[in-house]
This record gives sequence, C-alpha cells and structure tokens, in this order.
Amino acid sequence: MEPSAISQQPARVAVLGLGYVGCVTAACLARLGHRVLGIDRDEFKVNTVLAGTAPFYEPGLQELVRETVARNLLSASTNVAEGLAEADVVLVCVGTPSARNGNLGLEQLRRVVDELADLLAERSRPLTIAIRSTVYPGTCEELVMARLSACRNVSVVSNPEFLREGTAVKDFMAPSLLVVGGTDEEAMKRVAALYAALPVEPCQVSLRTAELIKYACNAYHAVKITFANEIGTLAAQLGIDGSEVMETLCRDTQLNVSPAYLKPGFAFGGSCLPKDLRALVYRAARLDLKLPLLEAVLPSNERHLERAFHTLMELPAHRLGFFGLAFKENTDDLRESPVVTLLEQLIGKGRNVRVFDPRILPDRIYGSNQQYLLAAIPHIRKLFDPSLEAMLAWADHLVIAQKPSPECAQSIASSGLPVLDLIQAIPAPVPAVEPTGA
Repeated sequence: MEPSAISQQPARVAVLGLGYVGCVTAACLARLGHRVLGIDRDEFKVNTVLAGTAPFYEPGLQELVRETVARNLLSASTNVAEGLAEADVVLVCVGTPSARNGNLGLEQLRRVVDELADLLAERSRPLTIAIRSTVYPGTCEELVMARLSACRNVSVVSNPEFLREGTAVKDFMAPSLLVVGGTDEEAMKRVAALYAALPVEPCQVSLRTAELIKYACNAYHAVKITFANEIGTLAAQLGIDGSEVMETLCRDTQLNVSPAYLKPGFAFGGSCLPKDLRALVYRAARLDLKLPLLEAVLPSNERHLERAFHTLMELPAHRLGFFGLAFKENTDDLRESPVVTLLEQLIGKGRNVRVFDPRILPDRIYGSNQQYLLAAIPHIRKLFDPSLEAMLAWADHLVIAQKPSPECAQSIASSGLPVLDLIQAIPAPVPAVEPTGA
C-alpha cells in the first residue's frame, strides 16, 4: 500500500489499556475519525467509557469521550480477542511502574504480549502493534518481538507518548513531538498516519532510538526543573529575583533554549565554563547551600574525560595523532582544554602521541596559554607536527578532538587511517548493540 493511500483511510485501532495514556489516546484518535476500541480488564473503566463518560478527570477528555461514543467512533471492551478481530493497528498503553530496585515493572506488558501471541498465532491479515508504554531500549526486540516471532504478518513499532497529566488532550491534539521507531518501514508509516491530521512532522527513527527518546525527554525535563530550582534557591539567598534570572535566560533562543550544546561529544573546557561552575558551587557552599545538580556537573565532565582516556588506552595503536589541542575549533585558547589533560595522562602512561591544531603555532604560545600548557606538558613543543600531512604520515591511529574544516576532513578521510572521533564530528554508522535482556 502506498503511503498516500495509508494516510487517507481511517484506521481500525485497538487500544490496550484505558488508563491516563490509553483513554486519552483512544478518545483523541476517535476524534480524528478512526474507529477505536479501548480494551481493559477493569470493567469499571470499560462500562464508564461505554456510558460516554471518562473514567478519570482530565481536562477536555469527558467531552471527547461523550462525542466519540455518540458518533460510534469509540467503544470499549474487556475482550482482547474482540479488539484484534478487525484491528489494523494495536496500541499498547499498559503501565510500566517502578520496581523496588528502580527497574521497570514489565508484568503488565508481559501479560498483554503473551495474550497477543496466543490470539495472533493463526492470524493471516497484517497487523501493526505499537508500544506506547514507556520501556527501556531493547524491550520491543527482546520481549515483544521475541514473544511474537511465530505470529505471521505482525510488525512491532515503538510509538512513545509525550502526554502530561492535566494537559494530555491538548498535548495529543497539538503535539510538539511525534516519534515512531521500528524496522518495518510500512508499519512505521501506518502508525504515523494515525496522526496525519495533526500539525506535527513524524520523526521516523530506529526502534531503540524511539524507546530511548522518551527517557531522554523526561530526564531533560527533570534536569531543567532541578536547574531552575537550584538557581532560584541561590538567587533567593543573594536577594535576587530568581524568576527574573530564568526569564531573562530563556530569552536567548540561540544558545540557552536551543539545540546548541545538546549533542553527545567530548568533555567541555575553556576559560569560562569550568571556572564559573567552580565559583558558583564555592559561593553556594559558603552560604551553606547544597546544590547537588550544579555540584555534579564538573565531576560528571571529569568522568566523561576518564571514559575517553580508557578508550584510548585500549586502542592497539602505537602512534596516536591528535587533531586539535584547543578546547574547541577556531580558537587558540588552551586554558582548561580537556585535550591537554588527555595528552598529559596518555604521556604519563607511556603512549606515543603527536598533535596538530590549525590555529596553534608552538612558537607563538605565550602568556596564560604558555603557563597552562607548560605546567601540564613541559615538552609539548616536541609533540607538535608542523602540518596535518606530517601527522597523518606519522600516526597509525587518528584522534579527532576538534571539529575539522572541510579541507582537513577530506585529508583525514583520504589518509585511510582508523579514526576515533571524540566529538562525533564525522558521521559514522551506529554500531550494533548486543541485547541486554528486558
């Protein structure tokens, strides 16, 4: 079926679970014109929906349930087999609560998947099963797909929800993010098409990426709240309006509230970030304030640098060539550059290294740059190569510690050397990940 044909047809959807996510999902999809059957073991929830009433309070949900039930677009049942009979898509919206040790409780998901596997054993029509429950990366493959492997014509995708209680209906109908992950392109398109009437562009990604995105979003939200609270706490102690600080911070949509810096890469350094974080934490401590998030930033950065060091120590290479010495490209500032720290540690372990930085000439290093560099690596001038070509000819493994210019990137690619890209400046395929068990 062509994608355009998929998007033009209302789908028959079964929603497993009529909790906060499932009931909102069912009612909103019905409002978009799909025929939806909500399924739950709880007879109260089912009977409440059949009566045209929401089983819990959520702004706007009561009206949606009443309207869509009256139009015969939404129904409910306790019978899973009834929901599967005519469904094109099944959305699994069961709970995954925390276990005592912090792990996910997957009992409800396992029960649902086991029931689906038994009911779908003889099914011949295609069916797409979308997991909207929040699950750890690998769960769809190792739990859902593994259990359904004997079912013909069944595809599994991840379709995480981003609904906030209290604004769930609004979040669904005006979404800021729509994610569908999987390995079956047609199944992904079929699930994305459920939301075709909404003002959002679907992000079609890999299965594990979709699973992790939900965790990344929630962790980021938690970090933002904690950051604002810690800045507000410090501001209050200093007699400053914390709301004014944060409101002004948010006016910068180029660096502060933006994709800037939100990219996995190397440790941060330079003359500002480490220094200012240290000062903020020190001054807060003098006020008897514990700010755990801010206090953890520099140690976390150090752990990231340690991981890079251990990765380099495990390389079989004898001659490591480093591209970049300053803490980032297009500067000759060496103060608190993580690359200097890394070189110092490698040299201390007897590794043979050389470095090339297009913005740094060893004979022109002076002032605070010279003091910092010579204190860390007294014989640094002996490690500089005069040109990129000279270093590429010498090295048997290249380490990218700074974003190269297009010309330098071409030279690096043409060299044929194996590359360890610390800052992820050069696109590379995502390596396969061994299953970890769900």
